[in-house]
Parts: sequence; C-alpha cells; structure tokens
Amino acid sequence: MAHTSNANDRQAAIKSIWKTFWILLIVTMVEVGLAFLHLYTGFPGKLLLNSIFIGLTIVKAFFIVAEFMHLGHEVRNLIMTVLFPLLLFVWFIIAFLADGDSWKNMRKDLSPGTPVKKEAPAHAPAHH
Repeated sequence: MAHTSNANDRQAAIKSIWKTFWILLIVTMVEVGLAFLHLYTGFPGKLLLNSIFIGLTIVKAFFIVAEFMHLGHEVRNLIMTVLFPLLLFVWFIIAFLADGDSWKNMRKDLSPGTPVKKEAPAHAPAHH
C-alpha cells in the first residue's frame, strides 16, 4: 500500500513539473512573439511592450519559485520570509536607480570640471 502512495506522489510531482514547463514555454513564446511583432511593425509601443515583458517575467518568476524552489507547497509564513526581503531588495534597487538618475540630471547642467559652490552659513555658529 505504501508503495502505491509513493508512486502516486512521484507521478503527481512529475505532472506538476511538466505543467510548469509548458506554462513557462508558452509565456516565453508569447514574449518572443511580441518582440518580433514590435520589431517588424512597431506595435505595441515600447513602454507598453516593456510593461508586458515585466509582467510576464513576474509570472515566470512565480512559477519557477513555486515549483523549483518548492515554495508552492510551503506554509504562508515561510513564503513571506522569502518574499518580503526580496521585495525590499527590489525596492532598494529601484530607489538607488532613481536617485542616481536624479543626480545625473542635476549634474548635466554643469560643464565638466565645474567646482561645486560652498555657501557660507547664514549665521555664524554659536560659541559656548
């Protein structure tokens, strides 16, 4: 009896892996098809296309994490323990890219080698 249960579990695992494979293949084919469509026709627009790519990449990441990192069968607390730091890391990267872009835009108005002005304080510091 235990042998049958083990064989059924193995078959279910194999079926789940194949399901994930086909989903990932279809999503990848959609991405490649959209890329060629944009390349030859210019449709969809670049911003929309990039948004679609980001969304499809998140879908693929979800299936990869759920199946191959075995988080699809874990308890919610373990999943949150992995996902929360990941989301913070992504936010960290986005924040630093935005900050760097802001600095680049502020510095582009200055000619190369321009020293940064040091402004004198409005009031002299208090002496104790």
